Amino acid sequence: MPAPPVSPPRLRAVLFDAYGTLFDVYSVAHLAEQLFPGQGERLAQLWRDKQIEYSRLVTMSSAGAEHYRPFWQVTRDALRWSMARLALPREGDAEQQLMNQYHHLSAFPENREVLAELQRRGVTAGILSNGDPEMLGVAVKSAGFAELLSGPVLSVHSVRRFKTDPAAYALGPATLGLPVRDILFVSSNAWDAIGATWFGYTTLWVNRAGAPPEELGTSPTHIGTSLRDVLTLLPGGAAG
Repeated sequence: MPAPPVSPPRLRAVLFDAYGTLFDVYSVAHLAEQLFPGQGERLAQLWRDKQIEYSRLVTMSSAGAEHYRPFWQVTRDALRWSMARLALPREGDAEQQLMNQYHHLSAFPENREVLAELQRRGVTAGILSNGDPEMLGVAVKSAGFAELLSGPVLSVHSVRRFKTDPAAYALGPATLGLPVRDILFVSSNAWDAIGATWFGYTTLWVNRAGAPPEELGTSPTHIGTSLRDVLTLLPGGAAG
């Protein structure tokens, strides 16, 4: 007897990744270029790559929770390594200026419109991020998103494991009280979208850069080019 058909998910909430998805992690390049002419974009790229590498290294360790350090510290560690790699001078307050800028990263231009529309539709919208609670709180407030997020701002700090560890993704359904497939997880980081897909979320990869898909035998549930693509997938949208 054939297996009964699997009903499609009924999307009832959305969780956004923060860094790279709501907040442009490369917007620090402008300040970096002012501080270190000719090195701004290179520093921003190295900084982001090392930040993610450190988060993975900590989490992949068999004693990951023991070696855990908040994402703010991981971010500072990654900046220090990147400055050393580029032989940039450590004198003065350049490090602190860049860290302060990370507290106030630029938001992508369509974000406010999308979050406001989700709020109008009554869709629960929150965040699930590697960021620790304090840095997320500052970023959300700085961007003016606090009044637009009806859902929780979830930090992996509570489980001391960074994404793509299952304990990090488990925070979503546990907090929202929903089946994981009924939550849309949105990330512009392909590795994050894949990790969330493996965990069981319905996913949207916001491929702003036009990057090729990952060669891992898994694709996100949906692929878009802007945060506006969220609106076509949730109640009230063209596909809702």
